[in-house]
Amino acid sequence: MATLKDFRNNVKPNWCPGCGDFSVLASIQRAAANLNLEPEQLAVVSGIGCSGRISGYINAYGFHGIHGRALPIAQGLKLANRELTVIASGGDGDGFAIGMAHTVHAIRRNIDITYIVMDNQIYGLTKGQTSPRSSFGFQTKSTPQGSIEQALSPLELAIAAGASFVAQSFSSNLQQLTSLIEQGIKHKGFAFINVFSPCVTFNKINTYDWFKEHIVDVEEFPDYDPTNRAMAMTKIMETNGLLTGLIYRDTERKSYEELLPGFGEQALAKRDLHLTEEQFEKLVAEFK
Repeated sequence: MATLKDFRNNVKPNWCPGCGDFSVLASIQRAAANLNLEPEQLAVVSGIGCSGRISGYINAYGFHGIHGRALPIAQGLKLANRELTVIASGGDGDGFAIGMAHTVHAIRRNIDITYIVMDNQIYGLTKGQTSPRSSFGFQTKSTPQGSIEQALSPLELAIAAGASFVAQSFSSNLQQLTSLIEQGIKHKGFAFINVFSPCVTFNKINTYDWFKEHIVDVEEFPDYDPTNRAMAMTKIMETNGLLTGLIYRDTERKSYEELLPGFGEQALAKRDLHLTEEQFEKLVAEFK
């Protein structure tokens, strides 16, 4: 049985000291160990940016994709080998800018993977520019007079797009984040988890102290029902998107794989895909 150490490798993260991504990395490793996964049963796909490096820091299958394209790769992996536990990861720029179309369609498609967004409200790897998650008036090198665009709301977006699992956490809350990742992995469908992961180098506004002062946990609402879609959307708007915990879950909706005609129980990666001469000739005949 694998332990936490089994999901660690000898590659030392080169994130800035204090970066919230360290906690996200630890939470993924803890969740995998808690779920009794083996390293060869886990695949982590990432995009570009500081957060994109995470796939190389976990002892599991890893794929460092191109900017905004982690989700298409992760979905392909899951369809080719349904036995794999697949996690896609990236930053708010990766998922909500160049990769936005992939994010929306992956959400509505509901393939059984987990998508973790490390949300620091800024482009960190390129040295501090405004991202789709930067607030109105946010000053960076790309918006020295302040951003004139409204920040995107990932939780509202996910629920509106038809997500079957929506959660949000804060990188300082390792226990909650680990639990949410475990729940996301066990959920039969697309699990969207947004994580406030402060950039200590370029974002001096949305700091650890700022989040601790402003975030609101669903546990503060004793009557909160995460299966109530309307309630989830209302609470997100009431808390200005700073709600943390399990926000919404639909356990009745079937996953993409369950609805896909002809999708066999045996993983495609383990099937004999060789064609007999008879099968080949039959296929060719269809095009004559």
